[in-house]
Amino acid sequence: MPTDSLSPLPIRRLTPRDLAACADLSENRGWPREEHKWGFLLTAGRGYGIDDPDGGLVSACVVTEYGPQNHPSLGAIGMVLVAEQHARQGVGRRLMRHVVSTMGTTPLTLHSTPYGRPLYEELGFKVTGRAEMLRGHFTPGGLVPEVVTRAATAEDLTAILRLDEEVFGADRTPVITRLPAFADRMRVAEENSRLIGYAAAWPNMDTHVVGPLIARDTETAKALIGSLAAHTDRPLRTDIDVRHEELLAWAKEHELATVAFNSVMTYGIPELPGDWTRRFAPLTVAAG
Repeated sequence: MPTDSLSPLPIRRLTPRDLAACADLSENRGWPREEHKWGFLLTAGRGYGIDDPDGGLVSACVVTEYGPQNHPSLGAIGMVLVAEQHARQGVGRRLMRHVVSTMGTTPLTLHSTPYGRPLYEELGFKVTGRAEMLRGHFTPGGLVPEVVTRAATAEDLTAILRLDEEVFGADRTPVITRLPAFADRMRVAEENSRLIGYAAAWPNMDTHVVGPLIARDTETAKALIGSLAAHTDRPLRTDIDVRHEELLAWAKEHELATVAFNSVMTYGIPELPGDWTRRFAPLTVAAG
């Protein structure tokens, strides 16, 4: 379909009923189908897409909002995809402009591959950080954590939400309350009955993705990753802020290898809110 035929196609809100079409779009671009993640994002966030008259989707993305319901303080954009047969025709630019316009004055963030970065810079996004994606079979290697962790329970949710908002810099209640159903495991770290960290591992194709990872310090982050790894036979995958050099070196010592680097970009704010020193990994790069 030529470019001028794509222009009149309307942009609409996606719903969980579009899950299969979104997964098909991922597959079309050579990505894993990631149906579990798509289902989570379409429920916790707001999807936008353009229908292909020949069936399926021309393009799609998801925005996850944080903060007050009617006045979000941050929006995270992810899963920005254009079908291969419609690539390089301005479709992604049109969809992104629509999202930026729809979000109004709400600050935005996203994780960008090197391929997508020029488009986002053209739209006014600035690089404010980097994340390093790691993947591999975690090997304990005689690991004896200095911090004790345990499985999270329903009684921990209030404390998890409080800590998460303090560290992330915005209320993520709609996302965090969905974590117990989305993740296979959640672990918490405590000191003197006070929560000092938490992390989740959720299934994505053949891996377990570690995220979010919130911790008081590097030793707590290590203990949480190690405890999650001890309960899975799958490879682990996670995206760690490159400023956490000690954690990255430790993860590589335990056989997690670098897969890629993504740029953390923001729009409308000079940097992400919250405390980066305790924010080690996002839930997913698609949701911040």
